[in-house]
Amino acid sequence: MGVSGCGKTEVGQRVAAALGGHFEDADDFHPEDNKAKMRAGIALTDEDRWPWYARLRARIEERRVESAAVYVLACSALKAIYRERLRAEDAPGQIVFVHLKGARDLIFSRMSARQGHYMPVSLLDSQFAILEETPDLMTVSIEPSQDDIAAGIVRQLTASV
Repeated sequence: MGVSGCGKTEVGQRVAAALGGHFEDADDFHPEDNKAKMRAGIALTDEDRWPWYARLRARIEERRVESAAVYVLACSALKAIYRERLRAEDAPGQIVFVHLKGARDLIFSRMSARQGHYMPVSLLDSQFAILEETPDLMTVSIEPSQDDIAAGIVRQLTASV
């Protein structure tokens, strides 16, 4: 989890591969209306997000039925209430939120360089504005290489099992 441009997709794919799991990007579950709104530089409201988070929670439950493999979902989940929606009634530790944390300038430069994504750089500050860091997050710096970040996450996850 983390703001747009922090590396959720690339790191998440690496973590899933290392753990023999399945990866999905929550962006793929956004309705087209949400994507169009963001493309236009309009930040989503909670009302825009609630159906999306309900779909993501349903997907988490589907994956549990379909496979016992680790499921990695790259999702912004910036507010604690969003993470609570994803967690639902799960037991403590059943879902781990890994916060990919980085400086605004670093993320801004990464977002500016990427092409073909619907999320414009102009919305980055709105993401930082709603980000809620809570003690339950596994916070990881995005400054190392994506391979090193993923390896560190895998070490932390497997050490806690």
